[in-house]
Amino acid sequence: MTPRLEEITPRNFETAIGIRVRPGQEHAVEPVERSLAEAYVHPPGVAWPRLILDGTRPVGFLMAFLDIDWYGDGSVRRSGLWRLNIAAGEQGRGYGRFAVASVGAEIRRRGGSELYVTWHPGTDGPEDFYLRLGFGKNGETSGGQTVGVLGLGDA
Repeated sequence: MTPRLEEITPRNFETAIGIRVRPGQEHAVEPVERSLAEAYVHPPGVAWPRLILDGTRPVGFLMAFLDIDWYGDGSVRRSGLWRLNIAAGEQGRGYGRFAVASVGAEIRRRGGSELYVTWHPGTDGPEDFYLRLGFGKNGETSGGQTVGVLGLGDA
């Protein structure tokens, strides 16, 4: 099957909140419930939550942030991957790579040319995954997390 994204709706809400990462990874990413709550409290269009399916099988969840005021002062606007939860039994099968590519495509569709992400530093975090995908550390931190950026080419 080919993975695909599906908007979160009342029909698939329970499926989405059932996504759980591997034990020991919980400290590195918030649960889907928190992501959906955060999506709800931000202005419309800021959060882009999606269920990741392979056929009809739920394999993960992602949430992008789109055109946010990064520093809260109007000086810099950014878009990127806010959350990525790949189900425990589905990791290592390319769904994370698919998620990042999907967010990149949505950002490009909206005219953006960079995809930002943050991650918890440390050997048990996702840093190697993001670096393998081509993200570079930009020297910033956000909430104690490393900030990475991936150029998307011509928007």
